[in-house]
Amino acid sequence: MADGPERSRPMGQAVRPARSTIRDVARLAGVSVGTASKALNNNGALREETRERVISAARELGFRPNDLAHSLHRGQSLTVGLISTDSFGRFTIPIMEGLEECLSDSRIGVFMCNATDDMEREARHVEQLLGKRVDGIVVTARRADQRPKLAVATPGVPVLYVFSQTDDPETCCLVPDDEGGARLAVEHLIGLGRRRIAHITGPERFQAVCLRRDGYRAALGRAGLPEPEGFYLPGVWSEGWGREAVAELLRSRKGPPDAIFCGNDQIARGAIDALRERGLLVPDAVAVVGFDNWEIMAEATRPPLTSVDMNLRTLGREAGLTLLDMMAGNEVRGLRRLPCSLVVRDSCGAKSTGAAAAKTLDDSP
Repeated sequence: MADGPERSRPMGQAVRPARSTIRDVARLAGVSVGTASKALNNNGALREETRERVISAARELGFRPNDLAHSLHRGQSLTVGLISTDSFGRFTIPIMEGLEECLSDSRIGVFMCNATDDMEREARHVEQLLGKRVDGIVVTARRADQRPKLAVATPGVPVLYVFSQTDDPETCCLVPDDEGGARLAVEHLIGLGRRRIAHITGPERFQAVCLRRDGYRAALGRAGLPEPEGFYLPGVWSEGWGREAVAELLRSRKGPPDAIFCGNDQIARGAIDALRERGLLVPDAVAVVGFDNWEIMAEATRPPLTSVDMNLRTLGREAGLTLLDMMAGNEVRGLRRLPCSLVVRDSCGAKSTGAAAAKTLDDSP
C-alpha cells in the first residue's frame, strides 16, 4: 500500500524524483565529500582530472552546487559559530572573511564571538552557540599557540581550530607554516646577494617565534652561511624594539648586517626608522623583510615593506571546506600547516615592477 503522501497525490501527477546529494556526487566520482565540495565550488588544490570527474558526476545526477546546503544540512540550522581571542581582529577578520566566502555557497551563516582570553566568557559563548543549534564551531585566536580543548557538551558538533591548536591528536587544527615562511624570506634575501642576515623577533615563549627562528637558521644552513654571533635578537613585538635591536646590531665589532629579517611588520618598521636615522639607506645598505604582511603598515613604511603573508583568508576558506567535510560526518583530525607567501616590495632591494608581487617556496629568488 502507498504511504500517506502517495495516496494524497492527484491521479496523473508525476512522482518528483528524490534530490541528489553531495554524498551521491562524491560516491559516483569516487572521492570524499570535501573533495567534491572543493571541485564544485572551484576551491582548493585539486588535479584537473579529479575536478572534471566530480563535475561530470554532478551533471549526470542533475546536482547543482547550490544544492550543497540542502544535501548536508537538512534539519540543521545552517549556522556555525566562530570563537576568537583576537579582540583587535587583526588575524580573525581575514580568517572569518575566507570562512564566510566558502560557506556562503552553502547558505551557511557565521556567528562571531569574542572571548578575549576569558575562559568563563568563552564557556558562555559555547553555551549560547549550542543553544542556537549551530552545525559546527571554529576556534581561532591572535596567535597560533596551543590552548585547552574547547569544552562542548553537545555530542556530534564538530570543532575546528584555525590559527589555534590543542595538544589533542583527535582534534583538527589549521595553522600557517611559520617555519616555511621564514625560510622563504631568508632564501629571498640570500638570492639577492645578502650574506650577513640578522633576525630581530618577538618573545621566545611564542611557538611562532621559535618556528621562524628555525626557518631563518635552516635557510642560512642550506646556503652554507654562518649565523654571525649576536645576529639573532628575540625581544618584544614593537617598533621600539626594532629600533633598539638595530642599535645593538650596529654596536657589534664584527660589522653591521646587510639584511634584517624581522619577526613581524611592527619590528621591521622600527628597524627601518632606526637605520634611516643612522644614515643607512634601505635597501641599498641594509635590506629588510617583515612578517605578517599587515598591509596598512607594510605599504605605509618608507620604503614599502617586503613581508611574509600568512594567507589568512586562504586559511579561512580551507577552514570552511574542512568544516563542511566534518559536518558531513567525515573524520578529520591532526595538525595541518598551510604555506605562506612572500609579498615583495621595495625594502628588500628586489627589482620593483611597480606593484607588490607574491612568491612561494617553489619560486626562484
